[in-house]
Amino acid sequence: PPDTEALKPGAIPRQRLAYDELLANQLAIALLRIHMRHTTGRSISGENYLRKKLVSELPFSLTNSQNQALSEIVLNMEAKTRMVRLLHGDVGSGKTIVAFLAMLNAVESGEQAALMAPTEILARQHLTTIEPWTKSLGISCAALTRRTKGKVRDKLLLDLSNGKIDILVGTHAMFQDDVAFASLALTVIDEQHKFGVHQRLNLQAKGRGVDLLVMTATPIPRTLMMTSYGDMDVSRLTEKPSGRQIVNTAAVPIERFDDVIHSIKRAIQGGGQIYWVCPLVDESRLVDLAAAEERYLSLRKLFGERVGLVHGRLNEMERDARMSEFLSGKLDILVATTVIEVGVDVPNATIIVIEQAERFGLAQLHQLRGRVGRSNKPSSCLLLYDPPLTKTARARLSILRKTDDGFQIAEEDLRLRGAGELLGTRQSGLPDFRLAELPTHEELLAAAQDDAKLILSQDATLENERGKALRILLYLFERDAAINLLRSG
Repeated sequence: PPDTEALKPGAIPRQRLAYDELLANQLAIALLRIHMRHTTGRSISGENYLRKKLVSELPFSLTNSQNQALSEIVLNMEAKTRMVRLLHGDVGSGKTIVAFLAMLNAVESGEQAALMAPTEILARQHLTTIEPWTKSLGISCAALTRRTKGKVRDKLLLDLSNGKIDILVGTHAMFQDDVAFASLALTVIDEQHKFGVHQRLNLQAKGRGVDLLVMTATPIPRTLMMTSYGDMDVSRLTEKPSGRQIVNTAAVPIERFDDVIHSIKRAIQGGGQIYWVCPLVDESRLVDLAAAEERYLSLRKLFGERVGLVHGRLNEMERDARMSEFLSGKLDILVATTVIEVGVDVPNATIIVIEQAERFGLAQLHQLRGRVGRSNKPSSCLLLYDPPLTKTARARLSILRKTDDGFQIAEEDLRLRGAGELLGTRQSGLPDFRLAELPTHEELLAAAQDDAKLILSQDATLENERGKALRILLYLFERDAAINLLRSG
């Protein structure tokens, strides 16, 4: 470049290179989508008797967007190509019942369904939710996690392979080599946003033409949806079931710490439970953040032994045990890091305190806030901050107080922080752009998407002269997986 001005996002040279990067991204996704559409599936079309019975017995009515999502999923399952669909809904929008009704569509057709959760405690929670439904409907379900061992596991695997189990709920343990289904038709994956498109491709092995439904409560802005989930069809839940409490959100300076403690004491006396979230596990010399361990010890001095601690350095069994103690009411306060961001429902939790809230991303704060307000009890989210706030931090806390719409919050978070930081590209499977910058280059992304569609409509395997040049482009921007798909036909 002639000077540093040419490197700025709005400069023509930078935009030209950004377009190439976005085109490589959109070509890769479009090729993957074509691959998925040509992967032979099987038409799954139930007679609706189980779904009809369950819906008539539910103590609530499905929202319009739940009914719309279910219609889209059922139509997708009827097609002879494999379904690869994202069920995208905010915290508390009712994804589980939609996914379960989709699983019933498979069971009505004489097939099996599987539901995979990221942790054992979430898998158990799903089982607790759906077990009363399966009993009422006279179908069988079981749970398989790494704790399922010995004769119990052997019997479960035998029943699964014989088709005696209609729905299997579990963790990654269900993808072990010796787990064989009689006829798996639908796999549902809960909270899979930490995995990219390539992991999704690996889930076909447990059956013939298995349909895939991925659920996430992480609000994803439209531009990131295009760059990360473009290989998938999307169903979006935009409403919340009636009766959901709005969580009262307040930003509180750290000087009012004693007032927060008094509020917590009153809540505990009234039978409530408290989440207390801290950003880091250990005190850092580089970044002066409140440490979860230090806060845990200080709260134990004030509240005694009914205070627990959970963080990312505990192994999964230790974390599950601590969460189970909180869920069962043995703990009044759970001090935690963001490992609770995607977690169990604790209806009795009525307050979440987020310490040094100015250090968290907006979407992350919204996810954490979703841990409370899961019953008809009034709930609060207290955003403890250390003044003075930066302009961005002030905007972030202000947006959170004004709205509980996760999709609006995600768009604002993208505007304030940029795509690279939003979910953490490395952890989330999102593309790690070097030249393109979202949302600044949003118009270039739209153009790249249109161009990719046009190119592949004329040369689906990139064989002509321009196609060969575009293969080089895919290599340059490390979209090698798309090339491998072309090679494998």
